[in-house]
Amino acid sequence: MIPTSLRQLLDATQGQRLEIWEGRQVWLAREPWGELVVSLQGAQVLHFLPAPEAERLPTPEAASVAPQGWLWMTPTPQPLPGAIRGGIPLCWPWFANESPDGQGEMHGPARKAQWRLEATDEHEDGIELHLSPETRLHEQLIPRAVIQANAQRLHVELITEHRGTTPVKFTGALHTYLQVSHVHHCNLEGLAGARYLDKLKGFAEGVQQGEPGIRGAIDRIYQSNHEVVLDDGERRLRIAKQGSDSTVVWHPDQALPPDTPAEAGHQFLCVEAACTRLDPVWLVPDAQHLLATTISRGDTP
Repeated sequence: MIPTSLRQLLDATQGQRLEIWEGRQVWLAREPWGELVVSLQGAQVLHFLPAPEAERLPTPEAASVAPQGWLWMTPTPQPLPGAIRGGIPLCWPWFANESPDGQGEMHGPARKAQWRLEATDEHEDGIELHLSPETRLHEQLIPRAVIQANAQRLHVELITEHRGTTPVKFTGALHTYLQVSHVHHCNLEGLAGARYLDKLKGFAEGVQQGEPGIRGAIDRIYQSNHEVVLDDGERRLRIAKQGSDSTVVWHPDQALPPDTPAEAGHQFLCVEAACTRLDPVWLVPDAQHLLATTISRGDTP
C-alpha cells in the first residue's frame, strides 16, 4: 500500500494533476487504464495500479482489502533532501557505492536531483512521460527518463547520452521495489544456472542451483539478461529488461533501513535491471545507452 496521505491525494484526482506531497512535487494520474504517481525528485515512479485492478478499489469501509499496487513504498519516507525508499529509484551514473573515485553518494545523484516533466504523450490506452534533470549531473553524460503506463504494463527507460569528448564508463540501475504479500513467500523464475556475486559474502562468486526462493536476507548480482517472473503466492509479475546483463535481487530481511518500519519491511522484494561491475557501460562521444525495465502480469505473454 502507498502512504495514506498519498492515497488521499490520488483518490481526489480525476485525470492528471501536479501536487505537493512530503515537500516534493508529484505527478498523479487516475485514468481508465489505471493509476500512476511519479515524483519529480528523481523522476521516480512511486505507484502503479493498472486496470482492471484499479476498478476494483473498494469502498472506504473496506479499505483494508484494497488491491495492492505493483510497487512498494515505505509508509515513513525520509524528509528532503533524502530520497524516497520505494517505487523505482534511478541509480545513475553509478550503482551502489561504486562511484569512480569511491567518494560519491550511494547510487549516484540522479535519485535525489530535481527533474522536470518535459512532455506527456497520451495514447488511447495509456500515457508516456518524458523527464530530464533540471541541473547538470555529470560533466559529459546526460540522462533522460521515459515512463510508459497502460492497463497491461509499466515500462521505464533510463537513457544516457554522451555529449562530451572522451569515452566514459558508468553503471546504474532501475532499483525496483515490488509489492509482495510476504517476502518469504516469494519465488523467482528465470535465474536458474546464472552466475552471481553475493554481496553478503564479500562478493563471493556462485552459480544459482535451481530457481531462487527468498527465505532470508539476500543481496546478489546475477549475471543474466533474461526476464524474471516473481511469484509471491498471490500474484505473478513478469519483469523484463533491455540494456542490462545484471539482475540485482535484494531484501535485507531483519536488518531493515531506518526509514522502513518492521510491519512494512516484509512486503517488498527488489528485482532490478542493472549495469554493474559485471557489465559496466562504456560510451564514446555522441553514443547513447538505454536501460529499461518492463513489468507486466505474469500470466500474460
